[in-house]
Amino acid sequence: MARTTPHDHPHGAGTPLYRWIARELLDELRGGTIPPGERLPGERQLAEHFGVSRETVRQALRMLRRDGLVATDRRGSHAALPGPPSRTPASLGFPVGARSAARCAADRATVAWETPPPGHAEALGAAPARPTLVHRYWSVSADGRELRMAVTSFSAVALAEVGELARYRDRADGAAAELRRAYDWMRRAGLTLHHRDTITRIAGTPSVRVTRRVHDQYARPLEITELLVDAQQDALVYEFTVPAAV
Repeated sequence: MARTTPHDHPHGAGTPLYRWIARELLDELRGGTIPPGERLPGERQLAEHFGVSRETVRQALRMLRRDGLVATDRRGSHAALPGPPSRTPASLGFPVGARSAARCAADRATVAWETPPPGHAEALGAAPARPTLVHRYWSVSADGRELRMAVTSFSAVALAEVGELARYRDRADGAAAELRRAYDWMRRAGLTLHHRDTITRIAGTPSVRVTRRVHDQYARPLEITELLVDAQQDALVYEFTVPAAV
């Protein structure tokens, strides 16, 4: 679910409120705050956000739908403004290395609501047998050799703060799922992401294990990922952005 940035009401009395709301939403659509295809908050949330009635929000959405900027289906409204898809910075791709560097490689991802793997519950500060959202990812080379396998478990904090993740709970049945934008969703929810990666060689094999722990600005755990990489067949690439000097 997309989050919008709070705004104050206009001081002028000449512009109907629904037109002002439509204009504010359009600015966010054009600015990329709400990417094409992204779900908009519900009418009640938008009404609370802008401090107006739900009927005023409906009028604004009708105006945007009429202009082809918002589309509505049985699950609600979503942005329809044409534009390039949002991209996740490579240094925080989901999961680590999800976009395989191998040519002609195939990948597969599923999501389930289940007890996390050993060690994950402790890292997330959860009870040992408490189920949570678990994401699995596999990457296979063109000749059928498994290159990467990752398991990610999300914390109760992530599920409570990030609406896009929370809605997977009711349909997390091991079916295929695309969560490469999970970090984008977390940022949009107002979370600042910090991660620590540990790389360990697995004795007697050509593989390495990468363990990533992500927490927010309040040191609350958000997710943990364990990634196995075939070091003979694949490369693990890290990218870093260094802030400019002030």
